[in-house]
Amino acid sequence: MSESVAKAGWVCPKCGRRFAKVNQGHKCEVWTLEDLLAGKPEASIKLFERFVELVKVCGEFDYSITKANIGFQGQKRIFAGVMPNDKGLSGYMDIARAIDDPRFRNVSPYTKRLFVHHFSVTSADQLDQEFAGWIRESYAVGQGEHLK
Repeated sequence: MSESVAKAGWVCPKCGRRFAKVNQGHKCEVWTLEDLLAGKPEASIKLFERFVELVKVCGEFDYSITKANIGFQGQKRIFAGVMPNDKGLSGYMDIARAIDDPRFRNVSPYTKRLFVHHFSVTSADQLDQEFAGWIRESYAVGQGEHLK
């Protein structure tokens, strides 16, 4: 379940999810990758696997899996989340600037320093080197680089 991020913050003793804040409120449930990928089209799973490959190039991370999505957590925070669906892969990335691109269906301020970028991809060619660069920027947010 983990790509071996150095553990920081608080881990819920009941469900094992990691949070930045001690005793952070959450719905205490345990979901697996297998649960969220079950029954999804093979093409959508391949897009998910490609997304994971692009995140792995950035460095270590943990999965933060909920019923709604598969989150990607860095040392400081969750920086992205995805969910395979019937049309491909939808998700979001937190990035320290607003990016205008057709793959982002919505970009909005999330905090004073971050913008959440909601995306939809339907083919592997959309997960190109430009998209990989945005994943790197999002990964940096997960490591807390936007706070420096």
